[in-house]
Amino acid sequence: MRKLVILGGGYGGMRILQRLLPNKVPKDVEIYLVDKVPYHCFKTEFYALAAGTVPDVEIRLTFPNHSPLKFINDWVTGIDLDNQKVVLKDHEDLSYDDLIIGLGCENNYHNVPGADQYTYGIQSIEATRKTYNALSNLPKGSKVAIIGAGLSGVEIASELYESRPDLNISLFDRGKMVLSSLSVKIGNYVQKWFEERGITVVNESNITKVEEGILYNHGEPLQFDAIVWTAGIRANKVVRDLPVKKDKKGCVYLTPYHNIPGYENVYVVGDCAHLPYAPTAQLAEAQGDQIVKVLQMRWNNEPLPKTLPTIKLKGTLGSLGKKHGFGLVADKSLTGKVPRLLKSGVLWMYKVQNS
Repeated sequence: MRKLVILGGGYGGMRILQRLLPNKVPKDVEIYLVDKVPYHCFKTEFYALAAGTVPDVEIRLTFPNHSPLKFINDWVTGIDLDNQKVVLKDHEDLSYDDLIIGLGCENNYHNVPGADQYTYGIQSIEATRKTYNALSNLPKGSKVAIIGAGLSGVEIASELYESRPDLNISLFDRGKMVLSSLSVKIGNYVQKWFEERGITVVNESNITKVEEGILYNHGEPLQFDAIVWTAGIRANKVVRDLPVKKDKKGCVYLTPYHNIPGYENVYVVGDCAHLPYAPTAQLAEAQGDQIVKVLQMRWNNEPLPKTLPTIKLKGTLGSLGKKHGFGLVADKSLTGKVPRLLKSGVLWMYKVQNS
């Protein structure tokens, strides 16, 4: 039997399983899925869980249950590419013939002293639960700092405002305007939305150090009751430790067929892959579609095409609480209720397609 091992049941891993199961797997292929939690999590909604506006059960799904698939609930601690095996925390080493690495990302603390020790995060379900517990237990009038005004920072700040309007929220951003990677129209709209609700936006900030209850902006100490870090990501440590070519975030350079150069049978999907796009769930799913096609051609000993189609992303959608949002779709900036409705629709469709 040929063994396909998938590390991580995130958006990329789920899309691959969805495309292969139940009847597009050769009879001589068995699939193993390894994940540290026994269900698929909607990572794009972790901000709402952290803020306390959705319960845990609403942002997860059970993994597929089909006979070619076997699930191992464990932590991956290492990958031996040359000997084709995965090292697990509580199980024996798992050998593979084909490997798909979709282990996701971790916070990138940019070497800021104390950031990893004294801040909360939302890069994993475990971290998000800790963040929720910390934020929900704060007394009235407590001060919360959110470091990073990208999509995650903006969404958690707005959602926390709706959940806990009694808190004093400050959002720290390195740029001159929040969401500078999208458009000026969106940035201005979101910045104004925050200002109208009394959320402090600190533009052109530079966090140099974090201590317990204190962050230093340009060297100036500021006291907070909770500090949430959303200022960038890097690849999972297991991937960062691989002896292959990686970028400064630890993401792996790949061939046009999404496999590691020199390892035709090892693919990387999602946040651990070096790609010419910002990491998103949408990108991981598009990658997953192409990986399945490459796998099937290789299983059938068919020649691969000279090139794969260019991945085309539909755009970006973000929320400002339950009634407002923003988006960049087909290079058109959207603000207000429409992008929020669109995002809700995308989430609903995802749940339906994967249930």
